[in-house]
Amino acid sequence: MSKLAKALLSRPEISALVMLLVVVTGFAVYAPQFISTGNTRVILFAVPELGILALGTGILMIAGEFDLSVGSVFALVPMVIVILMGKLGIDPALAICLGLLVAILVGYLNGWITLTFGIPSFVTTLGMLFIARSIATVLSGGFPPPFPANTPTGLFVADLGLFRSSMLWFLAFIVLLGVMLHRTNLGNWIYATGGQRQAADDMGIDTRRVKLFCFMLCSFLAGFAGMITTFRLRSALPSLGEGLELQAIAANVIGGTALTGGIGSVAGFVIGTFLIRVIDNGLVMARIDANWFRLAIGTLTILAVILNITLRRKARAMRG
Repeated sequence: MSKLAKALLSRPEISALVMLLVVVTGFAVYAPQFISTGNTRVILFAVPELGILALGTGILMIAGEFDLSVGSVFALVPMVIVILMGKLGIDPALAICLGLLVAILVGYLNGWITLTFGIPSFVTTLGMLFIARSIATVLSGGFPPPFPANTPTGLFVADLGLFRSSMLWFLAFIVLLGVMLHRTNLGNWIYATGGQRQAADDMGIDTRRVKLFCFMLCSFLAGFAGMITTFRLRSALPSLGEGLELQAIAANVIGGTALTGGIGSVAGFVIGTFLIRVIDNGLVMARIDANWFRLAIGTLTILAVILNITLRRKARAMRG
C-alpha cells in the first residue's frame, strides 16, 4: 500500500485529476443539467482544439522551453490554407500540407533563434507572436477571405453524435505522443534535456536538436488545431486564437508540468485541458458570470503548483 501511495503522490497529474473530480461534482450538484448528454456533447466538441494545442506546448515545456506564439500560429496557418485554396485554387490536400509546413517553419525559426543566440524562448516567441499575428492580419486584408466550398471539413470536424471527428484526431495525437514521450528514447531525451541539460549533454544527447524538434512539433500542433477551428467555423479569422497560448500553458501547469522543465505527462496535458473546458462550460450552465472564468483558471493554476510541490515533498519523505 505504501508503494502505491508513493507512486500516486509522485505522479505530476494527480492533483489535477483530484481537482477535475471536485469541479465536476460541484457543478453537477449546483447545476444538474451540467451532466446531461447534451452538455457533455458541448464539452467534447470544445476539448480537441485546446487539447491538441496543449499537447505541443506541454512537450516543449518538458524540454525546458516556452512558446507564446502558438495562438498566432493558430490563426496564421488556416489563413494560409484558405487563401491557397480560395484565391490561388490549390488542391485542398496540398494547401493543407503547405499551411502546416508554414507552422513547422515558424517553430524552426523560434528554436533556431533561441538556441543560436542564447536568448530566452519567452522573448523569441513573444516577438513571433506579434509577427505571425501581423502576417495573418495582412494576408486577410482586414476581412476573412472567402471559405472554399471544396474544403474537406468533414474529415476534421464532422458531427459524429456525441463528439466531432476532431476528437478522433485528438485521441490519435494523445496515443502517438504518449508513446513517443513515455516509451521511446526520444521521450527520455526530452525529459533529460528539460530536467538536467548539462547532464544530458555529458551523456551524448544532442539537446539542441531535441529542443529544435520540440519547437517544431509545438508549432505544427498549434497550426493543426487552428485549422480544425477554422474548418468548424468555416471562416479564417485573423483574430483567431488570441489568448489561447495562455490557456494552453495553464492547462499544462494545472496538469502537473513543471515550469522548470523535466516534469510532465500526456495524461496531465489532457486532464488540464478537460479541467479548463469543464470550468468554462460549468460557469455558463450554473449561470455564473463568465467573467469569473479567468479568475478560476488563475486560482487553479496557482493551486495546482502548490499541490504538486506539496505532494512531491510527501512522496520524497515517504521514500526517505
